[in-house]
Amino acid sequence: MHGSIMPSARMGRTIRTQAGQVRGAVPDGNGVLAFRGIPYAAPPVGSLRWRAPQAPTPWSGVRDALDFGAASLSSLEHDPRPGPRSEDCLTLNVWTAAKAPDEKRPVMVWIHGGGFQFGSSANPATDGSVLAAKGVVIVSFNYRLGLFGFLAHPDLDTQAPSGNFGLQDQLAALRWVKANIAAFGGDPGNVTLFGESAGAMAVGLLMASPLARGLFHKAIGQSGAFWDGRHGSLQGFDEARARGLAFVRQHGNGSIAALRAMPAEPLNAAAPWSFARDHVTQAFSPSIDRYVVPDVPARRFLRGEQMHIPLLAGWNSAEEFPFMPLSLPAHSAQAFRAAAAELFGEGRMADFQKLYPDDTDAEARASAAALTGDMVVGEQCWQALRLHRSSTRAPVYAYHFSYTSPYTPIASHVTEIPFVFGTLTPQRIIGSTTPPDDADRALAEAMMSYWVNFATRGNPNASGLAPWPPHDERDLVHVLGTTIEARPNPQADRFAFLGSFREDGMLPMRWRA
Repeated sequence: MHGSIMPSARMGRTIRTQAGQVRGAVPDGNGVLAFRGIPYAAPPVGSLRWRAPQAPTPWSGVRDALDFGAASLSSLEHDPRPGPRSEDCLTLNVWTAAKAPDEKRPVMVWIHGGGFQFGSSANPATDGSVLAAKGVVIVSFNYRLGLFGFLAHPDLDTQAPSGNFGLQDQLAALRWVKANIAAFGGDPGNVTLFGESAGAMAVGLLMASPLARGLFHKAIGQSGAFWDGRHGSLQGFDEARARGLAFVRQHGNGSIAALRAMPAEPLNAAAPWSFARDHVTQAFSPSIDRYVVPDVPARRFLRGEQMHIPLLAGWNSAEEFPFMPLSLPAHSAQAFRAAAAELFGEGRMADFQKLYPDDTDAEARASAAALTGDMVVGEQCWQALRLHRSSTRAPVYAYHFSYTSPYTPIASHVTEIPFVFGTLTPQRIIGSTTPPDDADRALAEAMMSYWVNFATRGNPNASGLAPWPPHDERDLVHVLGTTIEARPNPQADRFAFLGSFREDGMLPMRWRA
């Protein structure tokens, strides 16, 4: 009527996307609608194998979005994780408690981890229903992994830039969010990209990519930043192509066409990966393709060429837990000392031994573990925070997850995830199936509030939460432990030592050995 405000349309289980209508699950007890397995790109199979993601084929009628789509084929040897896997894997999921499509709720887009070799958006720990009940719209998605996601080859380059198809999938998912999320009650102008491990590395890679500008507006990196590792920075342009050429010669007689015709499962089995191999330099994983990744990400941050957006990032106390096969030899103090001298140089050993003592075999083993966590995860997280702070005016917040309890006896890599999502699923990576208690639930509530506050306005703080100061030259980190408080970074000296080996943002190539 003239002069009156028309009521907002009510949002139901059926929502129209650009490709067609989708029907979600029945709302849960908190009124959260879940839509699972929505195609955001065409199946990357047949002639679309090792090509940029294409738009999904529109459908007529209503498509049920009740079940998760298949995860990408896993490169992890003897992967025990359940669930279907397929080369046809480019689907996403949405959780929303919006009652009307014009609510413009903050959007949080999750990228799963797994070293770009394994993983899935169907992980029960990352179910978005609890977090969506806090007032945000949650999106997660699958993307191509391993050989299917990251093969670089000169013949592919004649068609389009190769090497980072999995990252191109992530960009396609973000473009889908920009085009469609308003229909789910989300605000396409307020998108936070967050992820853990390889997912956090992807956040950093995309922050440094000119192709991602405008697709997200805040970033959260949990245990990852630049896709650097134990053997140095990510693979270079020629390095990635040499790997691809060798594989295609061995398995396809030098022909990309022959490999495109090969069934997916045996092709995937020809490129296995295990934790004993460096996922950064010894696997099909992100590389400098001069397109999605134009240069070493840390170098882009150093020069201020990354997206100038609010950043919240941090690491866990025991990041090394899954990565011990990558450690320096530590069966004796002498062996550890010799390996460290070869890596860092005899002239730096006095400094090294102050930070990573090796007077006894036991000390050497502990130092080897700490060094592994620092080199694979911690130092690059710290570098990202430091470089982002110094090269932008955007807000920066740092955390250190140190919480332990019977439910989480080790603050290992990935153990913070069930707290971020409020799912509190069993912490099987560290062998714990002890159920959570009230203290665990209290920490989950606090962490969810911090994350949602940051996604809403670029600041994690709010009344009732322990104050979280911005990261500055004091190098304060917000400790998420049995007590939540800001403290000086406990690993600052170790990170500064490792960071001193970077030249123009890049770690030494001699670490490849």
